[in-house]
Amino acid sequence: MGKLALSEGAGISARKPWVRHLVGLLIAALWVAADQATKTWAENTLAGHPDFLFGHFGFELIYNSGIAFGIASGAPGIITVFGIVVSAVLVVVLFRTRRPLTTVAAALVLGGALGNVVDRIFRHNGGAVIDFLHSGFWPTFNLADAGVVIGLVLAIIATPKSEGAR
Repeated sequence: MGKLALSEGAGISARKPWVRHLVGLLIAALWVAADQATKTWAENTLAGHPDFLFGHFGFELIYNSGIAFGIASGAPGIITVFGIVVSAVLVVVLFRTRRPLTTVAAALVLGGALGNVVDRIFRHNGGAVIDFLHSGFWPTFNLADAGVVIGLVLAIIATPKSEGAR
């Protein structure tokens, strides 16, 4: 009976991939919304006065015109186009994947990429993104960045191991 229930669940998933796609798009949209809400909070609350909770860990508002670790600072137009292209590729990946964990991974990376693209296009910060999560040992980041990192880690976990590696 357990095998029947498992195959029925797999059959439903295989027959209705649009549900998985919709869930992936919903995860991405919710991540963008959370990212934008927290960035608005950071701009309204932290301007000119960081809030350190303990030690160097806390919140500090900075504007980053580059990508990870400030790479390519001063080229927000190129970075924005790159973010749009990456987002389009991730939508294709999201719609082609059949594995739930890969769907979640692609959705989180997509949500993170779009969160930063939205910043670059619609906020008036000269193409910079808002970063505000400060740890003291890692560059200041935002929820969009966290979505990209978490999604990439999940993608690595979801990657099937080759037979030769066992």
